Amino acid sequence: MKYGFWLPIFGGWLRNVENEQMPPTFEYAKEVIQSGEKWGYDTTLIAELYLNDIKGPEKDSLEAWSTAAALAAVTEKIEIMTAIRPGFHNPAVAAKMAANIDHISNGRFTLNVVSAWWEQEAKQYGGIFTEHDDRYERTQEFIDILKGLWSEDTFSYKGKYYEISNTKLSPKPVQKPNPILYAGGESPKGKEIIAKNCDAYVMHGGTVEEIAVKIKGMQEERQKYGNEPFSSFGMAAYVICRDTEVEAQEELDRITDVKESSAYAGFDDFVNKSQLEQKIKLYDYSVSNRGLRPNLIGTPEQIAKKILAYEEAGVDLLLLQFSPQLEEMKNFSEKVMPLVETLRKEREVTG
Repeated sequence: MKYGFWLPIFGGWLRNVENEQMPPTFEYAKEVIQSGEKWGYDTTLIAELYLNDIKGPEKDSLEAWSTAAALAAVTEKIEIMTAIRPGFHNPAVAAKMAANIDHISNGRFTLNVVSAWWEQEAKQYGGIFTEHDDRYERTQEFIDILKGLWSEDTFSYKGKYYEISNTKLSPKPVQKPNPILYAGGESPKGKEIIAKNCDAYVMHGGTVEEIAVKIKGMQEERQKYGNEPFSSFGMAAYVICRDTEVEAQEELDRITDVKESSAYAGFDDFVNKSQLEQKIKLYDYSVSNRGLRPNLIGTPEQIAKKILAYEEAGVDLLLLQFSPQLEEMKNFSEKVMPLVETLRKEREVTG
């Protein structure tokens, strides 16, 4: 199992807690990623939203790509996975920027391709926001151009949404044939585009049973197009690690006490502009990315056992959220990561 974390660019992950003691500043993000690298984390995921979806649209947040470039220069080994939404980017310029950050990081920059869901944000920032399947068709052309420019000396393309002519891109990315393309989607169209074009699949939080079904289905979808199996399956999850179950439950009760606030401004668009496989309630939405559904909540041993269950289901990358980030990341690295290894070895010995 590889361990990743969401970079705290919104000031936290909890919609019902006003101040999580994790400011949305570059200095804090830098401290988090450098500490995570030291504590054994493999990946950080940087969400791309121009409005703050967690604390409310009027609150501070960091821009993903400039943050990624800056962090690439002050880290050494951690993977920097940054979201990209085709409706907000010129694909040729994005290909150039990605290649440049890949060189800054010496081959550690990867992309999480997101077809977008927040209509109000697109209106405010001039993004292109159309019907669901149309957004994925645009994504297909966007990826075609990324891959073409990353692999060919001169590349031309004429599609429904984009046209470029005799375009050159140098230097090419460090990673060959291209920086890893992650993506997540639950609609039939989304799954089709991801299975055809991307390298790895990422999921919102779900139960072990839900995730096992998704992984099996996506590998079958992948095979339909004659592609090799996905290189990785990642899942988002929020962690509450305490010495006792009672303490963990008290923290869960605290953070899910739903309060009316602008933090829920994007809820309707997320539910109605996406094609989701599970019904989402305000309880689920109180923590970002359905992070409570995996139930990584309890004692270190309970969480470690659950992580092994996800590993057996096919998950090999956990994209974790913590609050407050630094303290809880350190706690998880000291108490849970080694225990997962110990329990895995014990299972291997006992068969």
